[in-house]
Amino acid sequence: MKTLEIPYVNLEEEELKLALATRLFEEGKVSLGKAAEIAGLSERSFAEYLLKKGVSPIAFEDIDVEKEYQDA
Repeated sequence: MKTLEIPYVNLEEEELKLALATRLFEEGKVSLGKAAEIAGLSERSFAEYLLKKGVSPIAFEDIDVEKEYQDA
């Protein structure tokens, strides 16, 4: 495990984990489950956190719209 030291940032470890997980999820670099794991929360709790921050917990890239439309 690597450690990253950021001097002069006055944030708690939990806040940093949430910020990192949120950013990675927003950029599509990790799934909701992986982001929740990084944040140290359940998927449901992390999804609720995202909603409070105005971020959709649904990764639309993961949904095959054409297939969903054809199956309907």
